[in-house]
Amino acid sequence: MTKAELIEKMATDAGISNAGAGKALDSFVDSVTKALKKKDGKITLVGFGTFSKVRRKARKGRNPATGEEIKIKARNAVRFKPGKTLKDSI
Repeated sequence: MTKAELIEKMATDAGISNAGAGKALDSFVDSVTKALKKKDGKITLVGFGTFSKVRRKARKGRNPATGEEIKIKARNAVRFKPGKTLKDSI
């Protein structure tokens, strides 16, 4: 599903315009992004799942094309853990 398809589905389900649904979706994405930027960023949507920020340590990797060993820097990543309702529905 693309962003445009999701906006259209949200607008239909909520009985609002596509523009309104687009603003709502953009606001949701912006809010999730801002919450995850915080030190212990975490968002829990009961029944849907939890978005959390995790720190990945620096490690060694290998370039698959050349076989050369490379260093991969430490970085922040986002982890999503699905909730029970979402797991059961799939």
